Amino acid sequence: MARVVVDVMLKPEILDPQGQAVQRALPRLGFEGIADVRQGKRFELEVEGSADQLDDAALARIREMAETFLANTVIEDFTVRVEESEGATA
Repeated sequence: MARVVVDVMLKPEILDPQGQAVQRALPRLGFEGIADVRQGKRFELEVEGSADQLDDAALARIREMAETFLANTVIEDFTVRVEESEGATA
């Protein structure tokens, strides 16, 4: 099986209150030197077949899914990448 990962992040110009809350908490927990924190979402899609078998049409369909369902493209950006699933056998 192939794993397709869709990472969704707020656009840089959009305020990230959850990221800011984490950033403010880190020094109190002993983690110094962190200048900025942005929170996002990660979707892992297990796709039938191997990573080599994913064609342009399948990836285009996954990008369409990300754009219309997984991300709010008004305020979020997304990336799509293919990974070989852990435990995959040749």
